[in-house]
Amino acid sequence: MPKQVDHDGRRRQIADAVCLLVDEHGLEGVTLRDVATRAEVSMGAVQRCFRTKEEMLRFALAHIGERVAQRVRRRLAAGPAQSAASELGLVAREVALLREEHRAEARIWLAFIAAAAVNPGLAATLRSSYADLEELVVRLLAEASGGGAAEPTEVRAEGAADGVAEARAVDRIEARTVLALADGLTAHVLVGHRTAAEAEEVLHAHLVGLWGRR
Repeated sequence: MPKQVDHDGRRRQIADAVCLLVDEHGLEGVTLRDVATRAEVSMGAVQRCFRTKEEMLRFALAHIGERVAQRVRRRLAAGPAQSAASELGLVAREVALLREEHRAEARIWLAFIAAAAVNPGLAATLRSSYADLEELVVRLLAEASGGGAAEPTEVRAEGAADGVAEARAVDRIEARTVLALADGLTAHVLVGHRTAAEAEEVLHAHLVGLWGRR
């Protein structure tokens, strides 16, 4: 009987190998042969999972983004009941990849960002990851402000509807600011411009100021 292959699992196994090679040599050092060797599969197996190197790199980028997202979800689910403000702080710290055990992920993430500046395919994958994170942060900001689920527009006074729309627009701007700050701190820590502790202080100060403006 032919051996059953977990196709999705094999793709993730190959993606992990790609990430290890990116961390060691950058994207330019990733070859199909080296990926196959690191993943302990044949080159044929790699080519059956991915039609092109570009497809493989895009999957690896989405894979590392999903790893971060899964870690956020696990931490939110595993912790005691928290306020939306506390949850937002947790999300921001996870996305910034400031802890020592996540330093390799930070290097890989920034390597992909640099490549995406000249690679439209990678850029599209990154935009999708950022969009998902943005929606999560917008939701937490709305909850922290007591926004919750809004009533249908037709049953609200026009002024109230305008106020809700304005608040949601502010939430989105703040969400984009938090994510941009997190990415910037990732880079500052990696190049040694800031320590992880200093970056934590910057992030904390911004979040405290954010709640003070609400």
